[in-house]
Amino acid sequence: MKLNEIIEMDKKYYMNTFGSRTPACFVQGKGINLWDTDGKKYYDFLGGIAVNALGHCHPALVSAISRQASELMHCSNLYYIEPQAKLAKLLVENSCADRVFFANSGAEANEGAIKLARAYFKKKGMPGKYEIITLKNSFHGRTMTTTAATGQDKYHKPYEPLTPGFIHVPLNDRDALQKAIKFSTCAIMMEPIQGESGVNPATKDYMQFVRDLCDKHGLLLILDEVQTGLGRTGKLFGYEHFEVEPDIFTLAKALGGGFPIGALCAKEHVASAFEPGDHGSTFGGNPLACTAGLTTLSIILEEKLAENAENVGNYFFEKLSGLSRKYSQIAEIRGTGLMIGVEFTGGIAKEVKDKLFESGYLVGSVGTKVLRLLPPLILTKPDVDGFIEALDKILCGMQ
Repeated sequence: MKLNEIIEMDKKYYMNTFGSRTPACFVQGKGINLWDTDGKKYYDFLGGIAVNALGHCHPALVSAISRQASELMHCSNLYYIEPQAKLAKLLVENSCADRVFFANSGAEANEGAIKLARAYFKKKGMPGKYEIITLKNSFHGRTMTTTAATGQDKYHKPYEPLTPGFIHVPLNDRDALQKAIKFSTCAIMMEPIQGESGVNPATKDYMQFVRDLCDKHGLLLILDEVQTGLGRTGKLFGYEHFEVEPDIFTLAKALGGGFPIGALCAKEHVASAFEPGDHGSTFGGNPLACTAGLTTLSIILEEKLAENAENVGNYFFEKLSGLSRKYSQIAEIRGTGLMIGVEFTGGIAKEVKDKLFESGYLVGSVGTKVLRLLPPLILTKPDVDGFIEALDKILCGMQ
């Protein structure tokens, strides 16, 4: 189909949740490249919003998914599933978790984390401890409960009244966090780096303060690693940058390399609060999704993609810093690894994003100020050089 026909069909039949999208429809992908219906080639520096960690159509992942699809896609969790057990084992062996539960998305994984935290205290005979402190400008998902956990009013307004039990405090504000704790508090839930609101990192001191505070008050620390997990930040998990371990953490996005899967991971003393019947999923942990996850995680480990994200990410920051010295429009560069936010003065982020699209580069923007970069973890230094050259030309033309 031609692009205009696809757009017309979409506008007639699809719910208008995304508004007018960027005018492109991709039909093929390989590595960091995508091709649209007109055959134009793009460089994907958004990675499906941090999903395509291996790039597009990694041969080993395509082969594994194809093989599993031809053998068995779904059989229900009433039976044992080999890829599910193998993926849970691989995650436990490479993280601080002792147990894993598989869902279909990051929102579902976070919903499970919230349920587990509440169940933990109820099983301990403390049903009054149910409130969770989350951070302003956070994003935890689009279910009713994860929307309530999200610290952004724009996501709340269409659905109020929201699920009760959430308090929001500013990121990196020790006093506000400490004052928010009360008898009913059961957990603190946060992202190591806030992605959706513009790539806002927690400081190491703050994260360690949060961990100490949880230990002091007997609270659980839940880390939402849906976007930061699995090599994105230059380490396999974001919490490794802070020298802390969460009681619960969640994964999704990169885990399936493009195939939908989420994971709820927890230490044994917390995970044991879930007993038969307390939680479940029809599709979660199915053979096809877990084969995708097992293959993706194995490739990330074997090909040392977290290390690549660190090395190429450092190079990317150096090149962007060079541009910031050249152009006053760049106000700040933040993030770590291949999770990068570029803040502009004058509210030009969307204009820069659109011009990059015209130049064949796909990026994200947050509001009018921040350009968001989440390229595949297979990114190379020459790929970065091409992007920097394109951005340089755009900013030069906007002076």
